Amino acid sequence: MPSLENVVKEAAKAIVRMASVSPAEDVVNALRNAVKIEIHEPSRVQLNAILTNIELAQKYTAAVCQDTGVPTFFIKLGDGFPIRSKLFSILTEAVREVTKELPLRSNSVDPLTERNSGDNTGIGIPVFDVELFDGNYLEMIYTPKGGGTELPSKAFVVPPGNAWERLPELVLNAVIDAGPMPCPPVIVGIGIGPNLDVAAKLAKKAAVLRPVGSRNSNPDIAKIEDALLNAINKLGIGAHGTGGNVTALDVHIEYAYRHPATFAIGIVFSCWATRRARAIVYPDGKYEVKPL
Repeated sequence: MPSLENVVKEAAKAIVRMASVSPAEDVVNALRNAVKIEIHEPSRVQLNAILTNIELAQKYTAAVCQDTGVPTFFIKLGDGFPIRSKLFSILTEAVREVTKELPLRSNSVDPLTERNSGDNTGIGIPVFDVELFDGNYLEMIYTPKGGGTELPSKAFVVPPGNAWERLPELVLNAVIDAGPMPCPPVIVGIGIGPNLDVAAKLAKKAAVLRPVGSRNSNPDIAKIEDALLNAINKLGIGAHGTGGNVTALDVHIEYAYRHPATFAIGIVFSCWATRRARAIVYPDGKYEVKPL
């Protein structure tokens, strides 16, 4: 029977492969729906090409996008799960092995020397986001976040007095500045919190983890999500910037309580190839792998 360490690595490798080969199921369904509602023919051509690309990647078990992203794990670690201190090293090795086996393009570059590590690992990569909970299992969501969606990301700290009034303008200007760079149709994640790092983290989770079509549980926030989605899709950017009425598949907002004097806002994009997959590993060595 394989050790629990090997089980964790195999589960991690499975979700790295799965997420690299296809966008999430809700995203694929949203792209299919976009073809039905898009009225601008050049954008319809782009959307159909995207869907064909996804079918070919799945057929040949190849990376769905040449930018195989920054390897990122969102982890929920139960108090009773036996492996804790070794977890990061196990997941790093899983990324290293899949990079060579699938293969994946390596996107880990030393900022000083410009040397690429060649295996998608390095100082601070993979990226790990860990939450602890009262349980005995490990849950991992893997998402590779591409560079084109990071380049137009924005962060602001504004006075709280008129922050909600300013939010739509900040978001729309960010989408206009981004243009075709993040490979629309995009998912726009917005985070609100006490400081920049919290707002940016919430924005990233909103962009890559929430299913298309989901709404914030706060009905007032949900209304803002709908209004922003409608406004963005009136900008006419369209698929890959070719024009049309589907620039964003969705807009998601997540928030945390803030300092009385500050209102931090993060805006993060996720592209049409929003990829994620989940694994749950139990202490007896059993595990489940599920697309998201």
